[in-house]
Amino acid sequence: MDPFIFGDKFKVLVFGASHADYVGVEVIGCPAGVNVSKQDIQKMLDLRKPGQNALTSQRKEDDEAIIEAGIKNGKTTGGTIRVIVKNKDTRSKDYSKFSQTPRPGHADYPALIKYGKVEPGGGFFSGRMTIAFVIAGAIAKKMLEAKGVSTMAFSRQIGTVRLESEPADKELAKNTYSNAARCPDPKTAKLMEKEIEKARDEGDSVGGVIECRINGMPAGLGEPMFASIEGRLSLAMFAIPAVKGIEFGSGFAGSAARGSQNNDEYEVKAGKVAAKTNNAGGILGGLTSGMPIVLRVAVKPTSSIFKKQKTVNVKEMKAEELKIEGRHDPCIAIRAVPVVECVAAMCMADIMLMG
Repeated sequence: MDPFIFGDKFKVLVFGASHADYVGVEVIGCPAGVNVSKQDIQKMLDLRKPGQNALTSQRKEDDEAIIEAGIKNGKTTGGTIRVIVKNKDTRSKDYSKFSQTPRPGHADYPALIKYGKVEPGGGFFSGRMTIAFVIAGAIAKKMLEAKGVSTMAFSRQIGTVRLESEPADKELAKNTYSNAARCPDPKTAKLMEKEIEKARDEGDSVGGVIECRINGMPAGLGEPMFASIEGRLSLAMFAIPAVKGIEFGSGFAGSAARGSQNNDEYEVKAGKVAAKTNNAGGILGGLTSGMPIVLRVAVKPTSSIFKKQKTVNVKEMKAEELKIEGRHDPCIAIRAVPVVECVAAMCMADIMLMG
């Protein structure tokens, strides 16, 4: 399979598969001299890896970043950056039957029709491919950091438990990764954890909503119509397995408001034009408005659950009952928080370099 490619100036090439020898990424176009070390990349990888706590998959992977090219002595060289992470704790036998009995909620059936087989672990449809997004995003975050741009994500909702308050950026930085639910409010985080535990104990799963803030992007970046900021972010976010929806600013709720309520009025603040509110989510006409970019993605419940489910044997064309074995996350949304943060950084790095 050819590598999957995203971006124009900050180009990201993803390769490998869930149960292959490794998952990897090449980043083309990152300028020379960006301060980025193996530790910077590893820090982000550690936030998404399995086995962190009882609420995540118990697959045991070190997810160690192996830098093969493009970074030397803690700085980018200006050449192609190549980083891989080896797959070690694979159990391909757990997946052998799914070519005949596709799993509900997974890509097994359409993949079988298109490619004639179902790869162990889901192949390149697996959430493990987000390792590549995190590596590229970690590099992008360091590049953006030098420009005063940051990306921060957190769990806005897990199952039916929703964080209703608007946490400050300081709270996000301090608290988000201090708990298993990836929520900046400790009280809400505990309720989210209980929601996940209940689903896990019942052999089921829950989904969630991840919010991401992008601060520091100057006004006027991006392109209208088909290359809009929303379009680029959406294209990249939907590459994350289990993401099924996206909204910006007031999003769908804004459709129920009046224009007088939803419009962001302008004012002069500290000698600059600023909006009093941010219902537009930092984007107008597909361009950055100078306000923080705010987006939310909906993550479906993990498809691999331990309850019995109905499927069909596609070889014999008859109904069958399926019970999935293996090691799976009861809520994939919490491990997707750093992924969303890194994918946002990937997009912003590309847009910044386009100018």
